[in-house]
Amino acid sequence: MLREVPAMSGSQIRTLGALVFSVLAGEAAAEKADLVRVDKSDRRMELLADGVVLRTYAIALGANPVGHKNQEGDERTPEGRYILDWRNPKSAFTRSIHISYPNEEDKERARKADVSPGGDIMIHGQAKGFGWWAWLFQMFDWTNGCIAVTDEEMKEIWDTVADGTPIEISP
Repeated sequence: MLREVPAMSGSQIRTLGALVFSVLAGEAAAEKADLVRVDKSDRRMELLADGVVLRTYAIALGANPVGHKNQEGDERTPEGRYILDWRNPKSAFTRSIHISYPNEEDKERARKADVSPGGDIMIHGQAKGFGWWAWLFQMFDWTNGCIAVTDEEMKEIWDTVADGTPIEISP
């Protein structure tokens, strides 16, 4: 026996749509990224899974962001393909995930220039105690070569990106 389905009001349709969206968004949030892609010129970082963008973030970079990191203290964010190889839950910033810079090519370039390549390049949140200033800090490139996001975004990245995930940083 077929029953007649009552018509739904506009507010019921919107509520149902919001419920479906929140369920789908929750499933996307549970996915793990298999690639992190950074576009320095657009100040954008994307988390991807199977080629699909899961999340996009506005980022702040090193205070001297143009060009590849060449040496310690140049305040540049490296460019190229690296690995997110370990994480620091007790960072001076709200969590941090290490980028495997310098690689062998970076070390060789620095050796030939007789400089230190530097290191400790991370994706991180704001300095502890200053997260509430992120609305201002994220308008500027302020790190020493790291990639900065808000504290809330860093918590999301922490949960979505596993150690061993590749990161591609383009100019």
